[in-house]
Amino acid sequence: MNKLNNLQQRLLVGILGSALMITLIYWSSWSFLVVILFLSTATQVEFYLLAGVDGKFPLKTYGTIIGNILILLTFLIRMGLIPTEFFLVLFPLISLIFIIKLYQKELKPFTNIAYTILGVVYVALPFALLTWVAFLDNEYHWKIMVGTFLLLWASDTGAYFAGKVFGNRKLFERISPKKTWEGFLGGLVLAMLMAYALSVFMLQFELWKWMVIAVILVIMGSYGDLVESLFKRSLKIKDSGTGLPGHGGFLDRFDGLLVSAPFLTFFIEFV
Repeated sequence: MNKLNNLQQRLLVGILGSALMITLIYWSSWSFLVVILFLSTATQVEFYLLAGVDGKFPLKTYGTIIGNILILLTFLIRMGLIPTEFFLVLFPLISLIFIIKLYQKELKPFTNIAYTILGVVYVALPFALLTWVAFLDNEYHWKIMVGTFLLLWASDTGAYFAGKVFGNRKLFERISPKKTWEGFLGGLVLAMLMAYALSVFMLQFELWKWMVIAVILVIMGSYGDLVESLFKRSLKIKDSGTGLPGHGGFLDRFDGLLVSAPFLTFFIEFV
């Protein structure tokens, strides 16, 4: 892998990773759960490790466990295996964060408590919302999830290549000097083309709904990218990790999804 340049690594990891994800999402609802739990865990751990770089001491293991429980509860409730009231389990688990920190001598315990909870809200909650969306009408719809990720990847791919070739006008230079309006528009165009293809082959939604989903993922995904860039900029680092060669870390790869997932869920559920 080290012998390949950045673009070759990006393409290889992107193709292999997306093929594996699509296969598991298609295979069954339980293999979909494995995908979501893995992505959430890897991303949340990266977030906590970055917080450590900034001198914070969140409860990395405990926070990640709470995140996984949130996703698992969402999955089981949407599957109809347990009642919705089981969500109440999360509140005492979160309250225990304060009690645990009482027994740890730290200069700024509430900052570390806040970062622990932020890891759940910023990372795990969006993946839980994706799990919620996957069970529209309490039935597992793998095509909705595959379509969502295809739109996300189309947006990222279009933005990357359009930005490389045509990028000139800065999108938000104060936060991310490399992001350009040309890259944004390239991501939007490719996502729209993908939305049209999805409307032909995946009939869960009409064309206009796939297009609105694409717009949500492109616009809010861009904000998600900027939010993560702001976080990394405050830490003076380039990538969130090295888990995905050519892409950086998991937080780098799925940052757009973290901010767009709440808007996506609202649209699919209520429109």
